[in-house]
Amino acid sequence: MENKLPTSDQNFVESLIPQRFPFVMVNSIAAYSENHLISGFEIKEDNIFVQNGIFQASGLIEHQAQSVALHTGYQFYLLGKEAPTGYIGAIKSFEAEALPKVGDQLTTEATILNEMMGVTLVEIITKINETVIAKSQMKTVVK
Repeated sequence: MENKLPTSDQNFVESLIPQRFPFVMVNSIAAYSENHLISGFEIKEDNIFVQNGIFQASGLIEHQAQSVALHTGYQFYLLGKEAPTGYIGAIKSFEAEALPKVGDQLTTEATILNEMMGVTLVEIITKINETVIAKSQMKTVVK
């Protein structure tokens, strides 16, 4: 398959993850490698995780998990296969230094630490303008 990166083509990005509107929390891919992905997401007023103009921590966790799903989806796209459905298996740690507000652009780096038998251990860092706002380590499971 063709390498289409970087891209902010919403339809293409959504084709790589199992989530659908209004539950989509990624809208771009800036970089991809076998063990790494950089995703993006702009916080909009109508987002289901926005309360009083602030994107909630639960939305940050979902955005980070969807960034991992986006990595898997793009990996399968390059292989010419349909991406499998995945789930958060466990959140080992999550720290939010700040909560983003409507209009903020999230940039998230997901680094695959270990992958075995459909279980992936990943470290995720989310930034706004190079300032780290959230970090996590989670396990995801492919169905």
